[in-house]
Amino acid sequence: MQDSIRAAVIATLIVALAVVTWTSIPAKVALAENDHNKIELYDNCDPRDPAWNMVGGCNLDPKEGDVTFEEFGRLTLSSLSQSVVGHPSWRFEPTYLRLKAGRTLEIENEGGRDHTFTEVVKFGGGRVPSLSVGLTEAPECVLATGTTDPNLVHPGGELEVEHLSPGLHTFQCCFHPWMRAAVRVTSGK
Repeated sequence: MQDSIRAAVIATLIVALAVVTWTSIPAKVALAENDHNKIELYDNCDPRDPAWNMVGGCNLDPKEGDVTFEEFGRLTLSSLSQSVVGHPSWRFEPTYLRLKAGRTLEIENEGGRDHTFTEVVKFGGGRVPSLSVGLTEAPECVLATGTTDPNLVHPGGELEVEHLSPGLHTFQCCFHPWMRAAVRVTSGK
């Protein structure tokens, strides 16, 4: 009887090991094949809320956006903080990635609002004072009058960032300064 229990336990362990190995190999292969050269910009503005029209609108499909203008404002500031907190659905994904030198970083705006993907020396505030409470504006976010922002990414739009030198590069949205990312460029192959 003990031999049959021992055989059953061993068989179960072998099957469990095979399942773990089988399920982890495709993940490692997929990870190795993914170039990790894309950052997506997100927000979940609710296009059915007419209040968004007062500040440029919301260009999301009604099935996708669910954040009203009132909710956005309520979660952007907190009585527990001296500075802007930001709505969590306004974000860069991923917020950190490694990029091989020579690769182009692809930026896609998957949200319904305009965003920028601006390289900054230090994270700071942006151009919209009410969205930068308690923060000093990052110098890279200042635009000369009449200038078009080369880092602006409209909803559904794309931007390519090329020729990043090895090292750490930091980026933020100059409208929504809590949207941030760090990109470590590696010189290795």
